[in-house]
Amino acid sequence: MTVYFIGAGPGAPDLLTLRGRDLINRAQVCLYAGSLVPKEILAHCPKDARIIDTAPLSLDDIISEMEQATKLGLDVARLHSGDLSIWSAVGEQMRRLDALNIPYSLTPGVPAFSAAAALLKRELTLPEIAQSVVLTRTSGRASAMPSAEKLSTFAQTGATLAIHLSIHILKEVTEELSQYYGEHCPVAVVYRASWPDEQIFQGTLATITSQLNATPIERTALILVGPALGANDFSESALYNANYDRRFRPRGGA
Repeated sequence: MTVYFIGAGPGAPDLLTLRGRDLINRAQVCLYAGSLVPKEILAHCPKDARIIDTAPLSLDDIISEMEQATKLGLDVARLHSGDLSIWSAVGEQMRRLDALNIPYSLTPGVPAFSAAAALLKRELTLPEIAQSVVLTRTSGRASAMPSAEKLSTFAQTGATLAIHLSIHILKEVTEELSQYYGEHCPVAVVYRASWPDEQIFQGTLATITSQLNATPIERTALILVGPALGANDFSESALYNANYDRRFRPRGGA
């Protein structure tokens, strides 16, 4: 028996990985985050599978379901939205399973920031503009930020910022970042990227808050900030330059 933690992707059912689909297809128990994972993905579950929405459950309840499945010799598919590596609360579940000697594995999923960039038709790293993407958030009820991890600290690098779980304080975020990026820096707010009701709002640090006043959004939105979001006059990468000597394309031919 194994617990299979699966990143279900940002929302669109067809952005689930093939590996994730196959694991779901053979698991007799499926635990899914009902508030964020689309129910269409549950169509991959076996017809007789036990399907449990974990939205109203506590951590103890979730682990109890996994433990009961173990005693019955049943595999468990544990579905989380996006990718498991960030803000998934998988770490605490794995720690509990380690203590219980219950085996598990992790299957990555498409993260929300990647889906948002695709929707915007933007590369988040451009030559000589930005070569780093910072995935961060602001403090919330579920988890406070470490004291050294501040938006102002990240902003000083000039990197592209992908700010999660912070749409409810958009005004404060833009005011803080304006001091470092300037008020004309491009901003995009992407609501529920890849879902049927996805929405895009684009502007600058000076304008984006007023743009959203007419369409208030309180959750499930990503804030992207940085010069790369609006740059069109940038240097081309040397990767595909005809004069760039690389192992798979040596100069002069071979």
